[in-house]
Amino acid sequence: MNEHPVINSSPPEHLHSLASLAYLLERLERSPLQVSADQYRLVALRLRDELAGARLDARLDALLRAYPAASEMYENLQYEQAGLCRCALDASARTEILAKRILRDVAGSADA
Repeated sequence: MNEHPVINSSPPEHLHSLASLAYLLERLERSPLQVSADQYRLVALRLRDELAGARLDARLDALLRAYPAASEMYENLQYEQAGLCRCALDASARTEILAKRILRDVAGSADA
């Protein structure tokens, strides 16, 4: 995760900005120091714009696996079409089962 894909693997031209922004967002997310909200917002918005225009292929998939914060943002942008497309299936299934139980319990409580 400390490696920068632009420096270490030379992504295609169309992924240079996206890779740099993913790297920056990951550094901000994991920084032990307090970061500026404006700085975080700027990086996140620019990354969102880059991800919105990106087509998922093997190179983008590898980049998203390397940078969890960017992966989560990509998933949120794709949610309407693909759901939790980058979450582990097991975690997604457990979350869905738990949500159904909670809704059932709440519905049962309302009837009582």
